[in-house]
Amino acid sequence: MKKLLLHCFIILTCYFCLSFYALGQPYYIAPDGNDNNSGTEQSPFGTIEKAVSLVKAGETIYLRGGTYNLVSTIVITESGTADSVISLFAYQGERPVLDFSGQSLGGSNRGIKLTGHHWHIKGIDITGAGDNGMKIEGGNHNTIENCAFYRNRDTGLQIDNGASDNMVINCDSYYNADPTDYGDADGFAPKLTVGSGNYFYGCRAWKNCDDGWDGYLRGTNNVSCTLENCWAFENGYLEDGTDPGSQANGNGFKMGGSDDKTLQYDFTLKNCLAFKNKAKGFDQNSNKGSMILYNCTGHNNITANYRIMQALAAGEVLIVKNCVDPESRAEIGTFAEQEKNSWMDPFVVTSDDFLSADDTEAYGPRKEDGSLPDITYMHLAAGSDLIDAGVDVGQPYTGLRPDLGCFETDITGLFHDYLSRETLCYPNPVNNNGILQFSLAAEGRCVINLYDIAGRHVKTLANKDLQAGEQHIGIQVSDIQEGLYILLIKLDDITIFTGRLIKSNQ
Repeated sequence: MKKLLLHCFIILTCYFCLSFYALGQPYYIAPDGNDNNSGTEQSPFGTIEKAVSLVKAGETIYLRGGTYNLVSTIVITESGTADSVISLFAYQGERPVLDFSGQSLGGSNRGIKLTGHHWHIKGIDITGAGDNGMKIEGGNHNTIENCAFYRNRDTGLQIDNGASDNMVINCDSYYNADPTDYGDADGFAPKLTVGSGNYFYGCRAWKNCDDGWDGYLRGTNNVSCTLENCWAFENGYLEDGTDPGSQANGNGFKMGGSDDKTLQYDFTLKNCLAFKNKAKGFDQNSNKGSMILYNCTGHNNITANYRIMQALAAGEVLIVKNCVDPESRAEIGTFAEQEKNSWMDPFVVTSDDFLSADDTEAYGPRKEDGSLPDITYMHLAAGSDLIDAGVDVGQPYTGLRPDLGCFETDITGLFHDYLSRETLCYPNPVNNNGILQFSLAAEGRCVINLYDIAGRHVKTLANKDLQAGEQHIGIQVSDIQEGLYILLIKLDDITIFTGRLIKSNQ
């Protein structure tokens, strides 16, 4: 057990928002606009379809706040390029709501159908669709950020038809339900004929009548998906909390499965949280592919917090490390490579290991930058023997070793000796160059590295001796590809800051 040490360091997630500047005129849309207008800020269009018919690679569409009452699916077929992304953004400080409640139930009545590539869609609510709120159907290299999908009559966001390498960042999907059998409406569904390389970060799925995440395959095989810092809770229930029946599966993270129980889906989950789901928190569901779970937490799921018991296809692996199950009900096959999980010796988990078992805060609003709310639920308490008890799995951590579970703490007391206040990153958004500003309480050798989401080293941004005091460290990222990265600062080989950086090529 560790002694609580006072310190003054607060980790601030450094999340540079991805932004692209229009090459030509930005297009504006407003609920009271008209497609006969010029599409300027002063004379906006009335429909997204009008702007989409005109927009070209590198250009931006701004959607003004308010409710858009819609009946027809918005189909997006235009594509940008890796160097010239097309952006569909909520107007700054406003929240547009695309309400498709006028659509009939089922069929192909999606809200948005995205078949194009290299789009960045940000800050939009999609509700009431007769089927999926949004379906990425064959579209590749798209970013969906800070969007919400709710009360749609099938899955909130589905990725299908070979769609690959899409990023879903800081999105919510909830209250989606498909009467009358209530058997298919998930929060997020990279499934059926989905492609590889799709990535979810900082997303929440709750009270969807089927599953939080569903990876059921039909028509494809040997694909991959990664989830990081995602939460799935109370799935399998309707908005009012009632159980719609046995067709509503109610798993938090369903990592695959197929009709003949032979298909392989390589699923990786890092720092993910599943609680109060009607069935399992983390569910294999007959997946025969590789599954890797690092620093995940399952709590209070009705059937099991983890159930991964069936043999895998030849050459596939199951790796479970640094995971937490407070009830010690994890059902893990003997073929798994396990290390430093809370249900293994020498750990004995009690309620004293956690700051709180109250999950109320997890339902709260996101922070201003779109990131998940700060909560105490399932965070480790001072003195827990789960702190600094994990094994290094290639992810950034504070302290001597990683903690167990989905929330890394800084309560080991190391930071008060090094970093005297929070780290700030600017400008925001970042383009080719940025500055890290922080104040050191001690001198030492400072190394700043950048890693991709798989934990591979991309670039060393700085490596120098620093004196104590205020620091302004310039970083240059013009030579790396756009995407999500992990920023890690070490002083004398001790990690003092980790954060997220999204690189734009514009």
